[in-house]
Amino acid sequence: MSQAPLNRRALTRRRFIKHGVTAGIAASVVVLGGCGFRLRGSKSQPQLPDLALEGDTRSDVAQSLQAQLKATGTGMREDAPWRLTLGTPELVERRLGAEGRGSREHQFTLNAQVSLQQRSNNAYVLNNEQLSVSTDQRVNDDDLLNRDVLIDEVRQELSRQLAQRIIERLATLEALRV
Repeated sequence: MSQAPLNRRALTRRRFIKHGVTAGIAASVVVLGGCGFRLRGSKSQPQLPDLALEGDTRSDVAQSLQAQLKATGTGMREDAPWRLTLGTPELVERRLGAEGRGSREHQFTLNAQVSLQQRSNNAYVLNNEQLSVSTDQRVNDDDLLNRDVLIDEVRQELSRQLAQRIIERLATLEALRV
C-alpha cells in the first residue's frame, strides 16, 4: 500500500522536472532570440547581391571569401553592381605571459581593411573599415619547424574566420538588402 503514494510522488516529480526543463529551454530560446543570437547553418546564410572582388585577391582571406560567397549563392563577377575591395591581410603575433623558454601562449590577430563601393554612383557604403579576428594558441618557441607549421594552420583558420566576419558585416548593411 505504501508503493502507490510513492509512485504518485515519483510521477508528479517527473512531470514537474519535465515541465521545468521544457520551460527552461523555452525561456532560453526567447532570451537568446531577443539578443540577436542565432545558430549558424544553411538557413542563416545571408543573401547578398553580386560582387566584384578587388584589391588583394590572391591572399588566403580572399580565396576563402570567394569560396564562402559562392556557397551562399553570391555571384562573383567583374562587372557586378558592387565593388568589394580587400586590403592585404596582416597577421599580428603577440606573446602572452612572462618571459621564459619553451611553450607559452601567443595571441594571433588577423586584420584586413575592407571597402564596399556601389558601381553606379561610386558611393562608399564601407570605406577602409578594419575587420579582425583573433585566437590564442600555445606555441613552443624552441621547436621552430613545428612552430612554423602551427602558425600556418592558425593563419589558415583565421583567414576562414575573417572571411566569415566580412560576409557577416556585409549582411548587416541596409544598402545590400536584396
